[in-house]
Amino acid sequence: MKKVLAAMSGGVDSSVTALLLKNAGFDVIGATMKLIDSDAVIAGDASIEIANVSEKVCCTADDAFDAKSVCFSLGLPHYVFNFAEDFTSGVIEPFCASYIRGETPNPCIECNRKLKFERLLRRAAELDCAKIATGHYARIEEKDGRFLLRKAVDAKKDQSYVLYTMTQDELSKTLFPLGGLTKPEVRKLAEENGFVNAAKHESQDICFVPDGDYAGFIKNYTGKTFPRGKFIDTAGKIIGEHDGIIHYTIGQRKGLGIAFGVPKYVTAINAADNTVTLGNIDEIYTNSVTAHKLNIISPEKINGNLAAKTRYNQAEQPCKVSQTDTDTLKITFDEPQKAVTPGQSVVLYDGEYVVGGGIIKQ
Repeated sequence: MKKVLAAMSGGVDSSVTALLLKNAGFDVIGATMKLIDSDAVIAGDASIEIANVSEKVCCTADDAFDAKSVCFSLGLPHYVFNFAEDFTSGVIEPFCASYIRGETPNPCIECNRKLKFERLLRRAAELDCAKIATGHYARIEEKDGRFLLRKAVDAKKDQSYVLYTMTQDELSKTLFPLGGLTKPEVRKLAEENGFVNAAKHESQDICFVPDGDYAGFIKNYTGKTFPRGKFIDTAGKIIGEHDGIIHYTIGQRKGLGIAFGVPKYVTAINAADNTVTLGNIDEIYTNSVTAHKLNIISPEKINGNLAAKTRYNQAEQPCKVSQTDTDTLKITFDEPQKAVTPGQSVVLYDGEYVVGGGIIKQ
C-alpha cells in the first residue's frame, strides 16, 4: 500500500482529497502547513498582527482544527508542519520586493511552488511517502515518458494556471484527486461523510494580508517609507503627485487620489524614477509581452501558435509564442490584451494542456 501525504488546509477540497485517497486504498497521512507563527508576521523588530481574520482567509488555527477533525473522522494521522520561516523567506519577502520594484506579484503561485511542492515533497520523503496530494482542481497525465499538466473537468474551478511552475519530478510525485470532479460533487461527498467543513467558504484573500491593504502591509513589514512621486502622462508631462509606487498596479483606475474629468488608468510604474504613468483606456492594451523565469512542462522548447492567460480569471487568448533563449519568451497576441502586468504570470496552453509559463517582464 502506497503512503501519501495529503496537504490539508482545513477546507472542503483538501478534506475530500483525503477521503478519496483513503477510499482508493492509499495509506494517507494528513498534513497542515503552518505558514504564519501565532497569526503574526515577524520582520526584525516589527510584528504585524493578523487581526480580524475573515472566513475567506486560509491558514488560521481554526483551519488546522478542521483538518484534524476530518482526519479523526477518517481514522487518519494528522500533523502540523511549521513552515513559517520558509513562507516568510520564500513568499512574503519576494512579495514585498516585487511591489517595491513596481511590479504586482502573485504570492499564491510562489506558495504553491516553494511550499506546497518543494517543501512538502521533502517532508513527504522524510516520512517515506511515495507521493503528495493536494485539493487543486487539475489533472496529471503521463505520455511518452513525460508528465503533463491538464485542466480540470470543472472549468469554473480549474487551477492549472497557478500550477504551471511544477517540474517533471513534482508532477511525477503528485496526485490531484479532484481533477475529474465538479465543486458541487465535492461538497456532496463532504456532506455525505459529515465533514465539519462541508459548507465552509473558500479562501479568497492573501492569507498574510486579510484586509487587502497591500501597501500598508509592505510599509509595516519592511519598516520603510515610500516617498511620494510624480504622476506623468504617456508623453512624460507631469500631471500630479502619487502616494508611493507600492499603492499602484497596471490598469488601476480607482484610488488615484486625483481627478481629471475623464477616466485615467495606470499604464506604467517606474521604480527607478519613482513615477507612475497615467493614460486613457486604450493605452492599457498591448499586443505583445515578454516573459522570463520560465518553466516548461512540454515540449522542451516553446514555439508556435498557442493560447495564453495573463491572469488567473482570464479566458485563454490566442497568441504566437517564440522562445528567444533558454529563459525568455516573446508572446504576440491575436488581439490586444488589457492591463498586462509585470510581476504576474503568463501561462501557455495547448488545448487543455499547460505547456509552461513565466513571469511578465517590465
